[in-house]
Amino acid sequence: MRGLGSPRGPEFVTPPVAATVPQDLPRKGAPPRGRLLVAVALVAALTGAAAGTAAGMAAGMAAGMAGARLSEGAEPAPAAALPRVAPAPSAGLSGLSATAARVLPSVVSVETGSGGGSGFVVDGRGHILTNAHVIRGSDRATVVLNDGRRINARVIGEDDDEDLAVLEVDHPRALTPATLGRSGDLAVGDQVLAIGSPLGLSGTVTAGIVSALDREVRLGSARAAALRTAVQTDASINPGNSGGPLVNARGEVVGVNTAIASGRGGGNIGIGFAIPIDRAAPIAERIIRN
Repeated sequence: MRGLGSPRGPEFVTPPVAATVPQDLPRKGAPPRGRLLVAVALVAALTGAAAGTAAGMAAGMAAGMAGARLSEGAEPAPAAALPRVAPAPSAGLSGLSATAARVLPSVVSVETGSGGGSGFVVDGRGHILTNAHVIRGSDRATVVLNDGRRINARVIGEDDDEDLAVLEVDHPRALTPATLGRSGDLAVGDQVLAIGSPLGLSGTVTAGIVSALDREVRLGSARAAALRTAVQTDASINPGNSGGPLVNARGEVVGVNTAIASGRGGGNIGIGFAIPIDRAAPIAERIIRN
C-alpha cells in the first residue's frame, strides 16, 4: 500500500469493467457475452442519441415555426416600470432647509483689495457686521448679495480687540436684515448652522451642534490679543467663513464665526469658534452710533 506522498512515479490504471463482464467464462466458439453486451449498449446509446437528435431537431423546427407565426403582427411587450418613490407633498421647506432659506438672503460675501470673508445684515439702515480681520487695511469693500448683486460699502468702524467691524451701504433697501437671537440661551448639543463664503464659495451652509460654551480663544491676528470667550461648534468653518453668522434652528443669529482650530493643511477639523451675539451686538451698536 503506497501513500499519496510516495516518491515513485505516477501509475496509470485502467478502470475495471466488472459491471459489464459476466462472472462465468464464455464457451469455446461463442462470442464473449461481455463484448456483446457492451456492443449492444453502445449501439443502443448511439441509436437513442440519433433518435433524440432527430426528435430534437424536429421539435426545434416546429417550435421555431410556431414562434415565427406567433410573432407576426404581435406588438412587443411593454418594459416593466421600475418602482419610484411617491412625489413629496409641496408643503414648503421645513427643518434646517427652512432655516437656511430664511437666513441666506441676509448673508453677504465681503471682498476687499487684499482678501475677503463673509458678513450679515444687522438692520434696515444698510449696516453689515463682519470680522475686523476681514477688512483690515481697507476703508472700502464690495458686498455680494445672495442673489449675486454687488454693492459698494464703506467701513464705518471696527473693534480690533473683539475682531468686529461694521460696513455701511448706500442702498439699504436692497438688503434683508437678519434676526438676532440670544447666545445666552444656547446649550451644548443645540443644532446650529454656519453660513458664509468659505474659500469664496458664497451661500455655503454647514450644519453642526454647539460643542461648548464660553471657550477661551484669542481673537484677531494680533499676537498680544486678549483671550475672549467664544461659542465652540463642529459646524464646518473654513477660511472665508469669517464674519458670517452662526444661527440656531429658528434662524436667529447667535454668533459671528471668527476662528478655527486647524491642522497642518489649514482646513476645518471640526473645531470652530464664534463670537457670542450677546457680546457682538452691543459692540456693533456702539460702532454704528459713533
